[in-house]
Amino acid sequence: MRDLLAAIDALRERLQEVPQADDRRLQDLKTEVLGRKGGALTKILAAVPKLAPAERKAAGAAANALKREFEEAFAAHERTLKAGAGVARELDLTMPGRAQWRGGLHLVTQVVDEICEIFHELGFTRAVGPEAETERYNFTALNFPKDHPAMDAQDSFYLGGDVLLRTHTSPVQIRTLERYPPPIRVVIPGQVYRRDPFDASHSPVFEQIEGLAVDEGITFVDFKATLTAFARRFFTADTRVRFRPSFFPFTEPSAEMDVQCQICKGTGCATCKQTGWMEILGSGMVHPAVLENCGLDSERYTGFAWGMGPHRIAMTRHGIPDIRLLFESDMRFLAQFAGGTR
Repeated sequence: MRDLLAAIDALRERLQEVPQADDRRLQDLKTEVLGRKGGALTKILAAVPKLAPAERKAAGAAANALKREFEEAFAAHERTLKAGAGVARELDLTMPGRAQWRGGLHLVTQVVDEICEIFHELGFTRAVGPEAETERYNFTALNFPKDHPAMDAQDSFYLGGDVLLRTHTSPVQIRTLERYPPPIRVVIPGQVYRRDPFDASHSPVFEQIEGLAVDEGITFVDFKATLTAFARRFFTADTRVRFRPSFFPFTEPSAEMDVQCQICKGTGCATCKQTGWMEILGSGMVHPAVLENCGLDSERYTGFAWGMGPHRIAMTRHGIPDIRLLFESDMRFLAQFAGGTR
């Protein structure tokens, strides 16, 4: 009897081990104390029936009380371990930290700034103007005939009377020519509006950049040299360029400017429709009528002008197949570009 009670007291001291045990050690303790075959408390309970009847009751009560203490201690500590594991899984300190989202310049904004900076180095100043214009600034002063299709309400957004949302940034050219005497060299970025469908290559609202140079003695050679220098700064130093005859009401002669396809390097691909060339801008020598409409002597002054779409230029540089990707604000797409999103 005394030996059995001493064994119970000695085993009770092991209760102190339970709160310190990790999950694996806790399972080992349960086996050592309560295991069916070799558990220390199991052996004590098995010895109780062998005692004399007078001693059996006291020894059995002490052994069962100790069993309940161990079971409660094991259960409480298991709950503690599970709660701690839940917190660890929630935090999961082994995972790499998530990058914090931060603001950045949109790809098209980056292209606009880069283009303006290149022309700034060539002596051009950035100019801006209102987005709501009169027909005179948007069409008439630019030598558009009164029956030109672009002046129809099906092609332009009229706000009332002869006021409309500008269809190009060319009105700023007229405002600049009327306000400042030559020499003039300006580059004009801004949003323009047209009744175009929103598809893979068109948008009803988009950025445009135009440029204007007017002075005495400016020739077609100056015009080609300036735009060629821009293309080789913006793309690559060995980029090939070509000028194709075209027509615009406000320039004469007029030309479309193509650059070597940046995807296939001129060999032909789906992006350039197997031609090896990508059109990036329309341009030409300023029409004498435009100069006269602004009060300048067209016999004394000459100049050149151009207009380009930075969305299309961004698509050309980066091989983007659908212009809508530049409008959808999909961070998975925009994050690919330097200074984009994260």
